[in-house]
Amino acid sequence: MYSKSVEDYLEAIYNIILRKGYARTKDISMELNIRSPSVTEMLKKLDDMDLVNYERYSGVTLTPRGERIAKSVKTRHDTIRKLLRIIMVSDKTAERDACKIEHEMSPETIEQLTKFVRFVENAPIYPKWLEHFKEFCRTGEYICDYRDKN
Repeated sequence: MYSKSVEDYLEAIYNIILRKGYARTKDISMELNIRSPSVTEMLKKLDDMDLVNYERYSGVTLTPRGERIAKSVKTRHDTIRKLLRIIMVSDKTAERDACKIEHEMSPETIEQLTKFVRFVENAPIYPKWLEHFKEFCRTGEYICDYRDKN
């Protein structure tokens, strides 16, 4: 298990590489809103841990192990963000909260959340209960009372 900081760096590097094709210290600094000297220090540690390939004044790449971890963190992040969006949390808040939550959940919980999000996203017909939930969020009232349907 890696620290939140290590996971954040690996995810940031991975995201930058997906966007630009490469990552530099300056890019990571901007992505994480951290000073460049601190980024350089962490990159040296990540290199020592065999999670990145780092050479001063050159780009940063992920090792195969670093990339596996980064993809895992990104999947957790994306799943949590999508779940929060499904329950009508704003984009900005869902993004911020996913960053906080992604490091704290067990693999079992993430696996089940991933299945749930995939199920909702791929349901053949937009689930009625989701429409009912949206209406409940808007008005505080149920569209129909399921409790009387027994």
